Amino acid sequence: MSKTIRFNAFEMNCVGHQSPGLWTHPRDRSWQYKDLAYWTDLAKILERGVFDAIFIADVIGYYDVYKGSNYHALHQAAQIPVNDPLQLAAPIAMVTSHLGIGITASTSFEHPYTFARRLSTADHHTQGRLAWNIVTSYLESGAKNIGQGGLREHHDRYEVATEYVEVLYKLFEGSWEDGAVVRDRERRVFTHPEKVHEIGHKGKYFEVPGYHLCEPSPQRTPVLFQAGASGPGKTFAAQHAECVFVAAPSQALLRDYVADVRRQAALAGRDPHKLLIYNLVTLIVGETDAKALARFEEYQRHVSYDGSLVFMSGWTGIDFGQYLPTDTVKRVQTNAIHSAVDHLSGGDKTWTIETLAEWGGIGGMGPVFVGSAATVADILQEWVDATGVDGFNLAYAVAHETFEDIVNLLVPELQRRGVYPRDYAPGTLREKLFGAGARLPDEHPAARFRDIERVKRDLAARAGEPAAVQTPDAAAAALPLE
Repeated sequence: MSKTIRFNAFEMNCVGHQSPGLWTHPRDRSWQYKDLAYWTDLAKILERGVFDAIFIADVIGYYDVYKGSNYHALHQAAQIPVNDPLQLAAPIAMVTSHLGIGITASTSFEHPYTFARRLSTADHHTQGRLAWNIVTSYLESGAKNIGQGGLREHHDRYEVATEYVEVLYKLFEGSWEDGAVVRDRERRVFTHPEKVHEIGHKGKYFEVPGYHLCEPSPQRTPVLFQAGASGPGKTFAAQHAECVFVAAPSQALLRDYVADVRRQAALAGRDPHKLLIYNLVTLIVGETDAKALARFEEYQRHVSYDGSLVFMSGWTGIDFGQYLPTDTVKRVQTNAIHSAVDHLSGGDKTWTIETLAEWGGIGGMGPVFVGSAATVADILQEWVDATGVDGFNLAYAVAHETFEDIVNLLVPELQRRGVYPRDYAPGTLREKLFGAGARLPDEHPAARFRDIERVKRDLAARAGEPAAVQTPDAAAAALPLE
């Protein structure tokens, strides 16, 4: 029997996420992305379907590779306009009790010190249901618009990301001790200053000498998602991620990816079976196979050819607008998403520009499964059994119709087969996912920063410098006099 299958909903705070042009469908609600009711309605649907989380993607920048401009991205609302994802955490949490809330944010565009405060605040507001999807970004337009001139090289972005998460680990795990906050009204002590520590970080890219601004949130470090599928991305995921998102279009590619990430996690000293890996898919489910196929064909009539190639050009860094529809996709070295280029230029399938646009028109880089609940359940179980993947990040074609069909038709079928949860586990998101504690396990690399004073002493000893010692008196001396 297949192992338990897990679902996330793959969303974005925009109109055209993975299915460009489907906003023209008369039943689609994605144009309401600006309204909180869009998100609270969706959250209630997903919690009814016992989804692990709503996984909210994001990009800083816009897609301007296709035909050398952002004209078609704007024209077809291809992930522009796009709003901030983190502001959705609180309203989603207010209408749900269990649903995890995964927020995408890049290590390339925001300083870790201020970002740490934003994450801790959201983890407090969601009572420990927050996850952070760590990305390094792939759009040159984003880097140019914050004054960087352009993106760093692919491998350099992961070097920055490694130091970035180290700063966050120090702030989340080491700055405030357990028991620092006592809220003692009788003694008029809210926080013991001697239990709050400067992190003393001075690295190649960041210098953060001081204290985290927030008291520890329920999870301290939010659940860590990571979506890298390139060589450096897989290495980073194996070292840091708890949940991994991949967009493999075939079982063979997914099986190899899952095996490689788990192998690298074991080499990094982590339990490879405690990584949850989700693959991107889009599911079109109907009461019968015929009804599902009819719905899929109806959706296809709304696909935007240019919108699809806007995404494919942005993800690969290749301007597909310079080719004829019958031209064949070939491998080109770019600074965008390396795995996207590899998927399209490798394997046995030959892609023309036209077939690429048709394939990417619904669901982006992931496969699309169409059929009755029984048919789709068979396919999902087959993929799980053949690849070892833990679950699926489900993109939508029509909001919220796609997810309503999944919850109303597919989820009961999977539950009947005993391969899908019927209820949520108690506790924070990390406890729900892994059945252990609310905080990162001791084997995670973040754990070594929990004794931050020891970390600073060790660094000073290696540098041959005297370590700065934080004493209770020194901490108290920094307090303003009343």
